[in-house]
Order: sequence, then structure tokens, then C-alpha cells
Amino acid sequence: MRIRTATSSQLRKKARRGNRGYPLATVAYYGPTDAFASKVAVGVVQADGEGPSQLERWFSDDTDVRRNEAVEAEILSFLAAQGVRSVVMTDGIIGCPHEEGIDYPEGASCPKCPYWAGRDRFTKERVQ
Repeated sequence: MRIRTATSSQLRKKARRGNRGYPLATVAYYGPTDAFASKVAVGVVQADGEGPSQLERWFSDDTDVRRNEAVEAEILSFLAAQGVRSVVMTDGIIGCPHEEGIDYPEGASCPKCPYWAGRDRFTKERVQ
């Protein structure tokens, strides 16, 4: 498997094209730190003001999902099947890959990802 750099990503190129209408896909990356993405979540929104009609997630323990060609190919296939016209992506990793209330209790910090405890998801700065 060839590892692709983030700059050559077909997915990132789709996001740079800007808003081309609906359906629109949101792509968000998650990881145990801000340096390694182990999860990508892709939601499809059919119209303005609606929530996602489809949501898929891909995981990897050993390869950063942002640089995994197999994961990218699956995402691109999913987007094509949904008729996605626009893609919106996060600039980087925006939090822990584990889900509050599912993988750990509501209101608590993830015990598996201490990097994110007390840290703002977007600025990466300490908040507590």
C-alpha cells in the first residue's frame, strides 16, 4: 500500500473546490493526539439546515487515515454513491476518536486519550 501525502489527496482537492451545492459532505479527523489521525468521520447533508442523512466512519490503528490510500478510496466511493457535490473538511485533527457517552462517561475526559483532556479541540490550547 502506498502512503499518499495530504497535499496530493483527491479528497482535499474536492474540498478546495468550494461550495458547489448539495449534497454536501463533512469530513472530520480524530486521533489520540493532534499528530496522528486514527479515525475519519464523513457525514452527508442533503439540504441547507438539515442534519446528516448518512454518516460513515473509518479507523486505522497503524496508519494515519489522512494518508491512507485505501481509506481515501473508500471515502471517495462513498461520496460518489451519495452524489456529493461539495466537501467541507477540518484543517486538522479535532479531538479524540472515542465517543463520549459510548466509549467513556458523559462529561468525563477519555481515559485512552490524555492529550485531549482539558484542551480546546480547535485551538489545541489548554482550557483547564
